Amino acid sequence: MSSEQIEEKSVDRTSAAASPVVDVALPSGLRRYTILFVLCLAQFIDSYNNTAIVTAIPPISQDLSISNSESVWLLSGYQITLAAFLLSSGRLSDLYSPKWIFVVGTLLMSFCALGAGFVRSEIPLVVLRAFMGIGAAMNIPSAMSLIIKLFPEPAAQSQALAAFVFISGVGNVLGLIMGALFVSFANWTWVFYFATITAFIAVIAILLLLPSSANLEDAKTEEDYKRKLLRLDPIGVSSMTIALILFVFAVTSGSIRGWDTAQVIAPLVLSIVLIIFFGFWETRMPVGFAAIPLSMWRYPDFTILIIVSLYPFMWWASVQMLLSWLYQEVYGWSTIIAAVHFLPLGLVSFVMVVVSSALQRRFPLKLVILLGQVLALAGSVILPFASSKERYWSFTFPGFVLGSAGTVIIFTTTNIALFTITPPEVAGVVGAIYTCALQIGSTAGPAIVTSIQTSVQITHGGPGGFAGRAAGFWFLFAFGVAEMVGVLVFMHHKVPPKSTGGQVA
Repeated sequence: MSSEQIEEKSVDRTSAAASPVVDVALPSGLRRYTILFVLCLAQFIDSYNNTAIVTAIPPISQDLSISNSESVWLLSGYQITLAAFLLSSGRLSDLYSPKWIFVVGTLLMSFCALGAGFVRSEIPLVVLRAFMGIGAAMNIPSAMSLIIKLFPEPAAQSQALAAFVFISGVGNVLGLIMGALFVSFANWTWVFYFATITAFIAVIAILLLLPSSANLEDAKTEEDYKRKLLRLDPIGVSSMTIALILFVFAVTSGSIRGWDTAQVIAPLVLSIVLIIFFGFWETRMPVGFAAIPLSMWRYPDFTILIIVSLYPFMWWASVQMLLSWLYQEVYGWSTIIAAVHFLPLGLVSFVMVVVSSALQRRFPLKLVILLGQVLALAGSVILPFASSKERYWSFTFPGFVLGSAGTVIIFTTTNIALFTITPPEVAGVVGAIYTCALQIGSTAGPAIVTSIQTSVQITHGGPGGFAGRAAGFWFLFAFGVAEMVGVLVFMHHKVPPKSTGGQVA
């Protein structure tokens, strides 16, 4: 398919046949699903690394003499590099073998997690966490690209992608509980050792199950090595990577040092300038050489779906952040008891992924997303009233159930919709943009909520009060309302139920 054809591609399944992907023998059914399990395992570890550290931060800070304000970088170091390097790794996965991008990224994560378990100094630990984020950024788009090539049939592909996305949400929720278990019954180092062992097993399994990636690569072209390097768009990718690093750094620093400081304003302004430069640069690049071609944003509903993708991880991360400190420091609950009270978030996810898949087969995806948003708003509007531990069952529990149910529906359905409206040859970049939106939400949301909480609690109850946290929950509600209005106004009914049509990349 020429680059002009890619740009002008309509959203019907017939164009998928024009893709340069050759019809080659795929692994057997059992092997394919075993590979899917391994890819989902790696996705679980990526998400686990994002939340398991939350319960480990207090003992790590105590052992390594890290101040409370600086300990946030143990979490943000991973999130910054994960969000920043997704675009470049997605581009690599589209142009080169996704198998080897996955292997290198997962090995990098495994070895850095091993080092993180041994170091006893703040700076090296934060650096290793940052490199773990780069590893995760490499294996997420490459895993999505492998899934798309392993499951070319639309129905099977939708189910495989839904499973992959679902595992990410499960990892975010269960990571908190598993981290608490390691801290309570072993040592905080096992938070890292578990990631080391599991990621290494995933690499070995992929090497054994996919001894050669030749049967999953696109047909050979006449492009020489230099031309492929140019197609990586190094200037565009570098500018966007630096912009994302500066943006996440500014947002994280804003919640610690205040939004009116030079340490926040300078990187925030620079990130905006670089994003504008990136947009200008991409318009100057020939079609097929741009990291994010302008044609990507012309696919129906692509932009609104990316905006909606900000919400699921923002909601989960903000809820856990607002309540975990309250449970342990104010209510006096142990780490494991606090984690158990978050368990409904994970248990609901297991049920709702099945419900979500059933809904996606029967109704237009716009209506499914709207249903998820209604449930998420219902949960968010209840949580501001969960002001004491006596109100857990009457307010917190139903808020967890409704909110988590809604965000799971949003999470899985936006993923399916995005791959439905885009061609398979840009799957790596689409996966990277989608995951980047999720990670920006998980970083920016808690930072904004923390700033709101801090501002309110100065005059209303202090750190041990609930007024600041209630204000944070109201922000989540307001943000959800804005996104729901966006879906109602800007999303079309062109994405059908996943079993009846449309291209599933």
